[in-house]
Amino acid sequence: MTSKIDYHQLIQKDKIHGSIYTSDEVYADEIEKIFQNGWVYIGHESEIKEVGDYLVREVGRSSVIMVRDKNGLVNVHSNRCTHRGNMLCNETEGNKRNFTCPYHGWVFNLDGELMDVAYPGGFDKPLDELRLQTLTSDSYRGFVFASFKEPVISLDEHLGNAKSLIDRSCEMSPTGKIDLKGGWVRQRFDANWKMLPENDTDGYHVNYVHQSFVMAIDSQYGEFVGTEESIQGVIKDWGNGHTEIDFSEGYAKTLDWLGSTPEKVKSYVDSMHEAYGAEKAEKILFDGPPHACIFPNLFLGEMNIVIFQPTDTNSAVQWSTPMFLDGAPELDFKLLRQSEGALGPAAFLLADDASIAERAQKALLSGDPWCDLSRGLNRETTDADGVISSHMTDETSNRGFWHHYRKVMSGEG
Repeated sequence: MTSKIDYHQLIQKDKIHGSIYTSDEVYADEIEKIFQNGWVYIGHESEIKEVGDYLVREVGRSSVIMVRDKNGLVNVHSNRCTHRGNMLCNETEGNKRNFTCPYHGWVFNLDGELMDVAYPGGFDKPLDELRLQTLTSDSYRGFVFASFKEPVISLDEHLGNAKSLIDRSCEMSPTGKIDLKGGWVRQRFDANWKMLPENDTDGYHVNYVHQSFVMAIDSQYGEFVGTEESIQGVIKDWGNGHTEIDFSEGYAKTLDWLGSTPEKVKSYVDSMHEAYGAEKAEKILFDGPPHACIFPNLFLGEMNIVIFQPTDTNSAVQWSTPMFLDGAPELDFKLLRQSEGALGPAAFLLADDASIAERAQKALLSGDPWCDLSRGLNRETTDADGVISSHMTDETSNRGFWHHYRKVMSGEG
Protein backbone atom coordinates (compact mmCIF):
# COMPACT_ATOMS: atom_id res chain seq x y z
CA MET A 1 0.00 0.00 0.00
CA THR A 2 1.38 3.40 -0.99
CA SER A 3 1.73 5.85 1.88
CA LYS A 4 0.28 9.36 1.79
CA ILE A 5 3.52 10.52 3.41
CA ASP A 6 6.42 11.04 0.99
CA TYR A 7 9.16 9.13 2.81
CA HIS A 8 11.54 9.57 -0.11
CA GLN A 9 11.36 13.30 0.46
CA LEU A 10 11.75 13.00 4.25
CA ILE A 11 14.57 10.41 4.10
CA GLN A 12 17.24 11.14 1.51
CA LYS A 13 20.64 9.67 0.80
CA ASP A 14 22.52 11.92 3.20
CA LYS A 15 19.88 13.53 5.45
CA ILE A 16 16.50 13.05 7.12
CA HIS A 17 13.81 15.54 8.06
CA GLY A 18 13.23 16.08 11.78
CA SER A 19 9.47 15.52 11.45
CA ILE A 20 10.21 11.80 11.06
CA TYR A 21 10.72 11.82 14.84
CA THR A 22 7.94 14.22 15.82
CA SER A 23 4.97 13.66 13.51
CA ASP A 24 1.93 11.89 15.01
CA GLU A 25 0.94 10.85 11.49
CA VAL A 26 4.32 9.20 10.90
CA TYR A 27 4.11 7.43 14.27
CA ALA A 28 0.65 6.00 13.51
CA ASP A 29 1.86 4.88 10.09
CA GLU A 30 4.91 3.05 11.45
CA ILE A 31 2.93 1.33 14.20
CA GLU A 32 0.88 -0.29 11.44
CA LYS A 33 3.60 -0.94 8.87
CA ILE A 34 6.47 -1.93 11.17
CA PHE A 35 4.93 -3.18 14.42
CA GLN A 36 1.75 -4.78 13.05
CA ASN A 37 2.71 -5.96 9.57
CA GLY A 38 6.34 -7.03 9.96
CA TRP A 39 8.63 -9.18 12.08
CA VAL A 40 9.07 -7.82 15.62
CA TYR A 41 11.14 -9.34 18.42
CA ILE A 42 8.93 -10.65 21.24
CA GLY A 43 11.15 -12.56 23.67
CA HIS A 44 13.52 -15.47 24.18
CA GLU A 45 12.54 -19.09 24.64
CA SER A 46 14.66 -19.30 27.81
CA GLU A 47 12.15 -16.96 29.49
CA ILE A 48 9.41 -19.60 29.26
CA LYS A 49 11.15 -22.86 30.07
CA GLU A 50 8.21 -24.95 31.37
CA VAL A 51 4.81 -25.85 29.91
CA GLY A 52 2.39 -23.05 30.83
CA ASP A 53 5.11 -20.45 31.37
CA TYR A 54 4.13 -17.18 29.74
CA LEU A 55 5.21 -13.55 29.46
CA VAL A 56 3.38 -10.44 28.31
CA ARG A 57 5.03 -7.92 25.98
CA GLU A 58 3.88 -4.72 24.32
CA VAL A 59 4.11 -4.49 20.52
CA GLY A 60 3.19 -1.06 19.23
CA ARG A 61 -0.24 -0.36 20.71
CA SER A 62 -0.95 -4.05 21.30
CA SER A 63 -0.26 -6.44 24.17
CA VAL A 64 0.75 -10.03 23.37
CA ILE A 65 1.24 -13.25 25.32
CA MET A 66 4.17 -15.54 24.54
CA VAL A 67 3.48 -18.97 26.06
CA ARG A 68 4.88 -22.52 25.96
CA ASP A 69 2.07 -24.96 25.15
CA LYS A 70 1.53 -28.56 26.25
CA ASN A 71 3.60 -29.84 23.32
CA GLY A 72 6.52 -27.62 24.33
CA LEU A 73 5.97 -25.25 21.40
CA VAL A 74 6.00 -21.47 21.70
CA ASN A 75 2.86 -19.56 20.72
CA VAL A 76 2.25 -15.82 20.56
CA HIS A 77 -1.34 -14.66 21.10
CA SER A 78 -3.02 -11.29 21.27
CA ASN A 79 -3.62 -10.45 24.93
CA ARG A 80 -7.27 -9.72 24.26
CA CYS A 81 -10.36 -11.80 24.94
CA THR A 82 -12.41 -12.41 21.78
CA HIS A 83 -15.65 -11.80 23.69
CA ARG A 84 -15.59 -8.15 24.78
CA GLY A 85 -11.94 -7.29 24.24
CA ASN A 86 -10.72 -7.35 27.84
CA MET A 87 -7.05 -8.12 28.58
CA LEU A 88 -6.57 -11.77 29.58
CA CYS A 89 -3.30 -11.29 31.50
CA ASN A 90 -2.45 -8.31 33.64
CA GLU A 91 0.69 -9.91 35.11
CA THR A 92 3.87 -9.57 33.06
CA GLU A 93 4.82 -13.24 33.53
CA GLY A 94 3.74 -16.44 35.23
CA ASN A 95 2.53 -19.99 34.68
CA LYS A 96 -1.01 -21.03 33.78
CA ARG A 97 -2.85 -24.18 32.72
CA ASN A 98 -5.18 -21.95 30.69
CA PHE A 99 -6.16 -18.30 30.35
CA THR A 100 -9.40 -17.13 31.98
CA CYS A 101 -10.80 -13.71 31.14
CA PRO A 102 -11.37 -11.71 34.36
CA TYR A 103 -14.45 -9.99 32.87
CA HIS A 104 -16.88 -12.83 31.98
CA GLY A 105 -14.88 -15.96 32.70
CA TRP A 106 -14.23 -17.23 29.17
CA VAL A 107 -11.50 -19.87 29.19
CA PHE A 108 -8.84 -20.33 26.50
CA ASN A 109 -6.20 -23.05 26.39
CA LEU A 110 -2.49 -22.44 25.79
CA ASP A 111 -3.00 -22.88 22.03
CA GLY A 112 -5.54 -20.05 22.02
CA GLU A 113 -8.63 -22.22 21.59
CA LEU A 114 -11.83 -21.17 23.38
CA MET A 115 -12.62 -24.07 25.72
CA ASP A 116 -15.54 -22.83 27.81
CA VAL A 117 -17.90 -19.92 28.38
CA ALA A 118 -19.68 -19.11 31.61
CA TYR A 119 -23.46 -19.80 31.66
CA PRO A 120 -23.49 -21.35 28.17
CA GLY A 121 -27.29 -21.53 27.91
CA GLY A 122 -27.49 -18.18 26.15
CA PHE A 123 -24.49 -18.77 23.85
CA ASP A 124 -25.04 -20.46 20.46
CA LYS A 125 -21.87 -19.84 18.45
CA PRO A 126 -19.31 -22.59 17.80
CA LEU A 127 -16.38 -22.18 20.20
CA ASP A 128 -13.80 -22.50 17.41
CA GLU A 129 -15.04 -19.27 15.84
CA LEU A 130 -13.82 -17.26 18.81
CA ARG A 131 -10.32 -18.54 19.47
CA LEU A 132 -7.60 -16.02 20.39
CA GLN A 133 -5.81 -14.18 17.62
CA THR A 134 -2.58 -16.13 17.22
CA LEU A 135 0.24 -14.21 15.59
CA THR A 136 2.50 -15.60 12.90
CA SER A 137 5.67 -16.45 14.78
CA ASP A 138 9.07 -18.00 14.18
CA SER A 139 12.35 -18.19 16.02
CA TYR A 140 16.06 -18.26 15.40
CA ARG A 141 18.32 -19.77 18.06
CA GLY A 142 15.69 -19.12 20.71
CA PHE A 143 14.94 -15.52 19.69
CA VAL A 144 11.19 -15.37 19.00
CA PHE A 145 9.76 -12.94 16.44
CA ALA A 146 6.12 -12.47 15.48
CA SER A 147 3.79 -10.47 13.24
CA PHE A 148 0.08 -9.69 13.49
CA LYS A 149 -0.26 -10.07 9.72
CA GLU A 150 1.35 -12.62 7.44
CA PRO A 151 4.74 -11.04 6.64
CA VAL A 152 5.73 -10.60 3.02
CA ILE A 153 9.09 -12.27 3.74
CA SER A 154 10.14 -15.12 6.03
CA LEU A 155 12.01 -14.53 9.28
CA ASP A 156 15.07 -16.07 7.65
CA GLU A 157 14.90 -13.48 4.86
CA HIS A 158 14.25 -10.66 7.33
CA LEU A 159 17.31 -11.53 9.42
CA GLY A 160 19.46 -12.15 6.36
CA ASN A 161 23.16 -11.61 6.99
CA ALA A 162 22.41 -10.54 10.56
CA LYS A 163 21.79 -14.16 11.58
CA SER A 164 25.55 -14.24 12.12
CA LEU A 165 25.18 -11.56 14.81
CA ILE A 166 22.72 -13.73 16.73
CA ASP A 167 25.07 -16.69 16.19
CA ARG A 168 27.87 -14.62 17.68
CA SER A 169 25.79 -13.90 20.80
CA CYS A 170 24.84 -17.55 21.27
CA GLU A 171 28.37 -18.80 20.70
CA MET A 172 29.58 -16.87 23.71
CA SER A 173 28.13 -19.87 25.58
CA PRO A 174 29.88 -23.26 25.58
CA THR A 175 26.48 -24.88 24.87
CA GLY A 176 25.49 -22.36 22.20
CA LYS A 177 22.56 -21.11 24.29
CA ILE A 178 21.86 -17.93 26.21
CA ASP A 179 19.61 -17.67 29.27
CA LEU A 180 17.57 -14.56 30.02
CA LYS A 181 16.90 -15.35 33.67
CA GLY A 182 17.96 -12.06 35.26
CA GLY A 183 14.73 -10.04 35.04
CA TRP A 184 14.18 -6.82 33.15
CA VAL A 185 14.93 -3.16 33.86
CA ARG A 186 12.67 -0.65 32.11
CA GLN A 187 13.66 2.95 31.40
CA ARG A 188 11.31 5.57 29.94
CA PHE A 189 12.72 7.93 27.32
CA ASP A 190 10.87 11.15 26.53
CA ALA A 191 11.99 10.73 22.95
CA ASN A 192 10.88 8.97 19.79
CA TRP A 193 11.65 5.23 19.78
CA LYS A 194 13.81 5.45 16.63
CA MET A 195 16.41 7.45 18.51
CA LEU A 196 17.22 4.34 20.57
CA PRO A 197 18.35 1.91 17.82
CA GLU A 198 19.85 4.80 15.88
CA ASN A 199 21.99 5.81 18.86
CA ASP A 200 23.04 2.32 19.91
CA THR A 201 25.08 1.72 16.77
CA ASP A 202 26.29 5.31 16.42
CA GLY A 203 30.01 5.37 17.13
CA TYR A 204 30.40 9.11 16.61
CA HIS A 205 28.86 10.20 19.93
CA VAL A 206 30.83 8.02 22.34
CA ASN A 207 33.70 10.38 23.20
CA TYR A 208 31.29 13.25 23.89
CA VAL A 209 28.11 11.78 25.39
CA HIS A 210 30.02 9.14 27.40
CA GLN A 211 33.22 11.09 28.07
CA SER A 212 33.34 10.38 31.82
CA PHE A 213 32.82 6.68 31.18
CA VAL A 214 35.51 6.57 28.51
CA MET A 215 37.99 8.23 30.85
CA ALA A 216 37.13 6.15 33.92
CA ILE A 217 36.72 2.63 32.57
CA ASP A 218 39.33 0.38 30.98
CA SER A 219 37.19 -1.10 28.23
CA GLN A 220 36.65 -1.17 24.49
CA TYR A 221 35.58 2.47 24.67
CA GLY A 222 39.08 3.52 25.66
CA GLU A 223 40.15 3.71 22.03
CA PHE A 224 38.09 6.89 21.69
CA VAL A 225 40.72 8.77 23.68
CA GLY A 226 43.04 9.86 20.91
CA THR A 227 42.96 10.80 17.22
CA GLU A 228 40.49 9.68 14.58
CA GLU A 229 43.17 7.39 13.17
CA SER A 230 43.60 5.64 16.54
CA ILE A 231 39.97 4.47 16.60
CA GLN A 232 40.01 0.92 15.26
CA GLY A 233 36.38 -0.21 15.57
CA VAL A 234 34.15 -0.54 12.52
CA ILE A 235 30.57 0.51 11.75
CA LYS A 236 28.51 -1.97 9.71
CA ASP A 237 25.25 -1.94 7.78
CA TRP A 238 24.17 -5.57 7.53
CA GLY A 239 21.14 -4.85 5.35
CA ASN A 240 17.41 -4.87 6.18
CA GLY A 241 17.96 -2.17 8.81
CA HIS A 242 20.32 -4.32 10.93
CA THR A 243 23.39 -2.41 12.09
CA GLU A 244 26.49 -2.88 14.24
CA ILE A 245 29.48 -1.30 15.91
CA ASP A 246 32.15 -4.00 15.67
CA PHE A 247 34.56 -3.31 18.52
CA SER A 248 36.71 -6.38 17.93
CA GLU A 249 39.15 -4.51 15.66
CA GLY A 250 40.07 -2.34 18.63
CA TYR A 251 40.64 -5.08 21.21
CA ALA A 252 44.20 -5.59 22.39
CA LYS A 253 43.84 -8.97 24.10
CA THR A 254 41.52 -11.89 24.77
CA LEU A 255 38.49 -11.09 26.97
CA ASP A 256 38.91 -7.32 26.68
CA TRP A 257 35.14 -7.19 26.16
CA LEU A 258 34.61 -8.85 29.56
CA GLY A 259 37.16 -6.71 31.38
CA SER A 260 38.91 -9.89 32.44
CA THR A 261 41.69 -12.32 31.55
CA PRO A 262 41.75 -16.03 30.72
CA GLU A 263 43.44 -16.75 34.05
CA LYS A 264 40.62 -15.13 36.04
CA VAL A 265 37.85 -17.11 34.30
CA LYS A 266 39.75 -20.30 33.56
CA SER A 267 36.76 -22.65 33.87
CA TYR A 268 34.84 -20.63 31.27
CA VAL A 269 37.81 -20.56 28.89
CA ASP A 270 38.33 -24.31 29.32
CA SER A 271 34.66 -25.08 28.62
CA MET A 272 34.78 -22.93 25.47
CA HIS A 273 37.89 -24.77 24.24
CA GLU A 274 36.18 -28.09 24.87
CA ALA A 275 33.02 -27.01 23.06
CA TYR A 276 34.49 -25.31 19.99
CA GLY A 277 38.11 -26.41 19.72
CA ALA A 278 41.08 -24.21 20.50
CA GLU A 279 41.16 -22.12 17.30
CA LYS A 280 37.46 -21.21 17.15
CA ALA A 281 37.23 -20.73 20.91
CA GLU A 282 40.15 -18.29 20.90
CA LYS A 283 38.52 -16.27 18.13
CA ILE A 284 35.20 -16.15 20.01
CA LEU A 285 36.91 -15.15 23.24
CA PHE A 286 38.91 -12.42 21.50
CA ASP A 287 36.15 -10.96 19.29
CA GLY A 288 33.51 -11.01 22.03
CA PRO A 289 29.77 -10.47 21.63
CA PRO A 290 28.15 -8.18 19.04
CA HIS A 291 27.02 -4.62 19.67
CA ALA A 292 24.23 -4.66 17.11
CA CYS A 293 20.60 -3.75 16.44
CA ILE A 294 18.19 -6.14 14.73
CA PHE A 295 15.47 -4.09 13.02
CA PRO A 296 13.20 -2.84 14.40
CA ASN A 297 13.30 -3.40 18.18
CA LEU A 298 16.07 -5.76 19.32
CA PHE A 299 19.52 -4.69 20.52
CA LEU A 300 22.24 -7.27 21.08
CA GLY A 301 24.04 -4.99 23.53
CA GLU A 302 27.17 -7.09 24.02
CA MET A 303 26.31 -9.04 27.20
CA ASN A 304 22.84 -7.51 27.43
CA ILE A 305 19.61 -8.02 25.52
CA VAL A 306 17.57 -4.86 24.95
CA ILE A 307 14.05 -4.29 23.58
CA PHE A 308 12.79 -0.95 22.24
CA GLN A 309 9.11 -0.29 22.88
CA PRO A 310 7.42 2.72 21.24
CA THR A 311 4.77 4.22 23.52
CA ASP A 312 3.91 7.50 21.77
CA THR A 313 5.35 9.87 19.19
CA ASN A 314 7.51 11.51 21.83
CA SER A 315 8.14 8.63 24.24
CA ALA A 316 9.51 5.12 24.37
CA VAL A 317 10.50 2.47 26.90
CA GLN A 318 13.77 0.55 26.80
CA TRP A 319 13.81 -2.94 28.35
CA SER A 320 17.17 -4.46 29.27
CA THR A 321 18.41 -7.67 30.87
CA PRO A 322 21.83 -9.31 31.27
CA MET A 323 22.63 -12.01 28.74
CA PHE A 324 23.65 -14.97 30.89
CA LEU A 325 25.44 -17.87 29.23
CA ASP A 326 24.16 -21.40 29.56
CA GLY A 327 26.98 -23.63 30.78
CA ALA A 328 28.93 -20.74 32.32
CA PRO A 329 27.26 -19.91 35.65
CA GLU A 330 30.60 -18.67 37.04
CA LEU A 331 30.13 -15.49 34.94
CA ASP A 332 26.63 -14.68 36.23
CA PHE A 333 27.64 -12.32 39.04
CA LYS A 334 30.06 -10.34 36.87
CA LEU A 335 27.57 -10.07 34.00
CA LEU A 336 24.83 -8.89 36.35
CA ARG A 337 27.06 -6.19 37.86
CA GLN A 338 28.23 -5.09 34.40
CA SER A 339 24.63 -4.86 33.20
CA GLU A 340 23.71 -2.72 36.19
CA GLY A 341 26.71 -0.48 35.53
CA ALA A 342 25.85 0.05 31.87
CA LEU A 343 22.05 -0.04 31.75
CA GLY A 344 20.76 0.00 35.33
CA PRO A 345 18.88 2.93 36.91
CA ALA A 346 22.12 4.59 38.09
CA ALA A 347 24.24 3.40 35.19
CA PHE A 348 26.99 5.19 33.29
CA LEU A 349 25.65 4.75 29.75
CA LEU A 350 21.86 4.73 30.10
CA ALA A 351 21.56 8.11 31.82
CA ASP A 352 23.80 9.73 29.21
CA ASP A 353 21.86 8.30 26.27
CA ALA A 354 18.45 9.12 27.78
CA SER A 355 19.50 12.71 28.42
CA ILE A 356 20.86 13.28 24.92
CA ALA A 357 17.81 11.66 23.26
CA GLU A 358 15.39 13.78 25.25
CA ARG A 359 17.32 16.95 24.45
CA ALA A 360 17.26 16.04 20.77
CA GLN A 361 13.52 15.35 20.83
CA LYS A 362 12.81 18.69 22.48
CA ALA A 363 14.97 20.53 19.96
CA LEU A 364 13.36 18.79 16.98
CA LEU A 365 9.88 19.70 18.22
CA SER A 366 10.77 23.40 18.15
CA GLY A 367 11.40 23.86 14.45
CA ASP A 368 11.48 22.41 10.94
CA PRO A 369 14.99 20.93 10.80
CA TRP A 370 16.96 18.64 8.57
CA CYS A 371 19.42 16.21 10.21
CA ASP A 372 22.64 15.54 8.28
CA LEU A 373 23.75 11.92 7.83
CA SER A 374 26.53 12.37 5.28
CA ARG A 375 29.57 11.45 7.38
CA GLY A 376 31.62 8.67 5.80
CA LEU A 377 29.81 8.41 2.46
CA ASN A 378 33.17 8.71 0.71
CA ARG A 379 34.94 5.88 2.56
CA GLU A 380 32.50 2.97 2.79
CA THR A 381 33.43 -0.50 1.57
CA THR A 382 31.08 -3.36 0.65
CA ASP A 383 32.00 -7.04 1.04
CA ALA A 384 30.88 -10.01 -1.05
CA ASP A 385 27.77 -10.49 1.11
CA GLY A 386 26.69 -6.87 0.69
CA VAL A 387 27.65 -5.79 4.21
CA ILE A 388 28.74 -2.14 4.18
CA SER A 389 31.55 -1.09 6.55
CA SER A 390 33.22 2.17 7.46
CA HIS A 391 35.10 4.03 10.19
CA MET A 392 33.48 3.83 13.62
CA THR A 393 32.66 7.53 13.61
CA ASP A 394 30.86 7.37 10.26
CA GLU A 395 27.09 7.35 9.83
CA THR A 396 26.91 4.16 7.78
CA SER A 397 24.77 2.42 10.40
CA ASN A 398 22.39 5.38 10.65
CA ARG A 399 21.93 5.43 6.88
CA GLY A 400 21.40 1.66 6.90
CA PHE A 401 18.60 1.99 9.46
CA TRP A 402 16.91 4.92 7.75
CA HIS A 403 17.11 3.66 4.18
CA HIS A 404 15.53 0.35 5.18
CA TYR A 405 12.92 2.22 7.22
CA ARG A 406 12.11 4.24 4.08
CA LYS A 407 11.57 1.05 2.07
CA VAL A 408 9.23 -0.42 4.66
CA MET A 409 7.27 2.78 5.16
CA SER A 410 6.95 3.36 1.40
CA GLY A 411 5.63 -0.16 0.88
CA GLU A 412 8.68 -1.23 -1.10
CA GLY A 413 9.90 -4.05 1.12
